[in-house]
Amino acid sequence: MHNLLPEPPATLLPAHEEADAALAAAAEQGTDEAYAEVAARFPTYSAAWAALAGRALAADQVVTAYAYARTGYHRGLDQLRRSGWKGHGPVPWPHEPNQGFLRCLYVLSRAAGEIGEADEAARCAQFLRDCDPVAGDALSGE
Repeated sequence: MHNLLPEPPATLLPAHEEADAALAAAAEQGTDEAYAEVAARFPTYSAAWAALAGRALAADQVVTAYAYARTGYHRGLDQLRRSGWKGHGPVPWPHEPNQGFLRCLYVLSRAAGEIGEADEAARCAQFLRDCDPVAGDALSGE
């Protein structure tokens, strides 16, 4: 059966050069405090929350990772909606400003699984694939 309705256009979040530069500076420092300063300064910037979530998950701080990832996920949903996203449709991984949101979604899925929220982990993993199947492959290979 062929779907006659066109797929919605891809949603491309706007770049945030000042936040990107602050995140790059935090990466040079390499401390949780530096990343937290970026998240506090730019609370709508999902990439900062994704960095914090990824660091917490790598340090086996699963509940902290979950909290950071959930924050970045919700801030990313807000940005997607402001960019015209209607709750479905592609959010391409290759577009760098989308990557913070997609990273948050990936860590949220992993952290949810770790704390026993299997349904949420599965929903987030499916949502990530629905946004862009390439994202899951790219993130699981990191």
